[in-house]
Amino acid sequence: MATQTQATIEDLYRVDGKAEIVDGELVLMPPTGDDPSRAGGSVYTSLREYERQSGIGRAYPDNAAFVVDLPRRRSFSPDAAFHVGKRTGMKFLEGAPVFAVEVRSEGDYGPAAERKMAQKRADYFAAGTRVVWDMDLLSDEVIKSYSAADAEPALPGWRMPVDDLFS
Repeated sequence: MATQTQATIEDLYRVDGKAEIVDGELVLMPPTGDDPSRAGGSVYTSLREYERQSGIGRAYPDNAAFVVDLPRRRSFSPDAAFHVGKRTGMKFLEGAPVFAVEVRSEGDYGPAAERKMAQKRADYFAAGTRVVWDMDLLSDEVIKSYSAADAEPALPGWRMPVDDLFS
């Protein structure tokens, strides 16, 4: 009888590219296209300016890893994020970001993708994330903002015009 070993954080350090650990497996994430990449970068740029002005927390671009301890998930790698936990130098960040952005790519549509995204949002909230943006550049409602129950705003005073995503 074959036994399958669970992926570890050490395995995640050896991945060449972007990945998360979900249900004990490394889930590789393919590179993204022009519009989703620019949108995530625009959010990061705005968050970085908020970091400078507010003096609280730190903004992170795509491919930062956040290590969490959930029954089915060990890490997140959002497209943009804001974290208020301690710095970890060259190591992955510990704990979930307070704000996470997931920008949809071409493969992020349809019933199966919707179920995966809903489960990921639930995982974010279980790990302590306060706000998750689901950015759908093909929808009239570009940003769907989800908040944990009774959560105060994750980033007091931060605003970003949606038009900035397309400039």
